Amino acid sequence: MFLTLWATPRSTSTAFEWMMRQRGDFTCHHEPWNELYYYGEDRRSDRDAHVEAKPGHSYASVWSALAAQADTTDVFVKDFVYSVEHDLDDEKLTAMTHTFLIRDPKRVVQGLAKHWPDCSFEEVGFESLHRLFHRIAERDGTAPPVMFSGDLIDDPEGTARAYCAAAGIPFMAEALSWESGDRSEVSWYGEGTGPWHDQLRQSTGIVKPKTDYAPLEDSPRLLEFYERSLPFFNDLLAHTFDPIPESDDQE
Repeated sequence: MFLTLWATPRSTSTAFEWMMRQRGDFTCHHEPWNELYYYGEDRRSDRDAHVEAKPGHSYASVWSALAAQADTTDVFVKDFVYSVEHDLDDEKLTAMTHTFLIRDPKRVVQGLAKHWPDCSFEEVGFESLHRLFHRIAERDGTAPPVMFSGDLIDDPEGTARAYCAAAGIPFMAEALSWESGDRSEVSWYGEGTGPWHDQLRQSTGIVKPKTDYAPLEDSPRLLEFYERSLPFFNDLLAHTFDPIPESDDQE
């Protein structure tokens, strides 16, 4: 199985990925295409142009490695659509099982701008996420599963249970807790990108983020990003699944 979680930045997606890593039945990859987008040989962003590209790291080589691995074991990838949309032909889309994660765009924009004040609308990620969702829905004739970050934070177990049911994988309650500590497996970032996962390092499970952000109204540009993202978010929100209580799972 080649299971992909498409998300936006700052959407509690890495905490969810960390849960998937605790399962032990998937080989997990943290943002392989996003790393390419910034640091690959054929990178598409000049944000960190001063950082040397990773030798031999290209869209073609990464896809080849992921596809080959998925032929022999179950693979889970968490990533952002804007990083790889240009390279997602129909053959590649067909090879994957697609799931989606969304968060209130206000928190996404605020969280991204905290680390990257000069972030672009593309990097906020909602437009490309929305476009891929509808591309898959139109191809398959049914909407792929969409998870809401608010549900994941408020009810981690019920939401994880519902995600597993929607993705067709077993639910493992024990994967929802872990030891605090190093999270190097989810840190590919180069120079100058900041401490993105401080709370995850301190966590022992999926919890509500404690970060305070500057009001969006302080930045007309960021407020515009939020307003442009909101229709995409609202459309995707209409497709989100509900958490499944434990009693329902046992019936």
